[in-house]
Amino acid sequence: MENYTYNSLTLRLEGLKVTDDFMYPVFFFFFFSYLFIMFTNVGIVALVYTKETLHQPMYLLFCNLPLNDIVGNSIMVPRLLSDILLPPSQRLISYYECVVQAFTTHMFGTTSHTALMVMAFDRYVAICNPLHYSTIMNNKMVIKLTASAWGSAFILVAILLGLTLRLNRCRTLILNPYCDNVSLFKLSCENVFINNIYGLTFSVVLFTASIGSVVLTYGKITIVCLTSKNKSLNGKALKTCSTHLFAYLIMLLCGMLVIALHRFSQYSDHRKLAAILFHIIPGVLNPIIYGVQSAEIRQKTHKYCSVMSSIFTNNILQCID
Repeated sequence: MENYTYNSLTLRLEGLKVTDDFMYPVFFFFFFSYLFIMFTNVGIVALVYTKETLHQPMYLLFCNLPLNDIVGNSIMVPRLLSDILLPPSQRLISYYECVVQAFTTHMFGTTSHTALMVMAFDRYVAICNPLHYSTIMNNKMVIKLTASAWGSAFILVAILLGLTLRLNRCRTLILNPYCDNVSLFKLSCENVFINNIYGLTFSVVLFTASIGSVVLTYGKITIVCLTSKNKSLNGKALKTCSTHLFAYLIMLLCGMLVIALHRFSQYSDHRKLAAILFHIIPGVLNPIIYGVQSAEIRQKTHKYCSVMSSIFTNNILQCID
């Protein structure tokens, strides 16, 4: 008979199965990816906050993405890095820390969708109703859209984790590199039918709303561009919307890959890697995509780097003198 440990407050993470030869290359890959995510995303948020010329709805709503990337990766990656260097038997985590990690992980995934949805609405108003853009997208609307993006994600995830926390646990092994809802309710020996139903409903509602809103807004934008002879409008639409759509597709494909691999147990190691890359890839690419596309951000960043380089050079010269 299998031995069970009921409601243990100490859990064990299975983590990534990395051989000794690849331990440090994998560690440094994730380490430098994390540093890049923190540096670029914090830099963009600070830039938008400090430069009044960037206090526009498009940039303010975009800040939801780097903030989400900062929080989501800060909870997951440092713990992952420490576990890579530990033997499997020592990868222990407290139950409460695991719950917090699961909550932030699902908040990250859900907010990635809702933040891009409100950004799509902003682009729709800017291109399809440009004369009333400043009236519709005022400060109150930006606050409402931001609050709805984070608030709806919070409610959906709170219910998801709440259904799991009610269960008694009889196992202690988390079959994942980090904690998530599925890993937590799999620790229980009770009936998890409700959890599975809500989890499926959660995914269907989120993906339907996300994909539906993007298809609807971009469909209308496409119609406006096709029926308009304004080359300036079409060029602006292509420039801003292609960037947003590219970022959305990256996030969507990464998320769908993780969900698809959950259905095939023989690809568990691939699923673990895909789950980690779901956090890292958007966090790395989003600031690059929007930084390159946005002339304002690119100019401000170049100016800031020039000033910092000048200050650094002057300090070096003073030290030499």
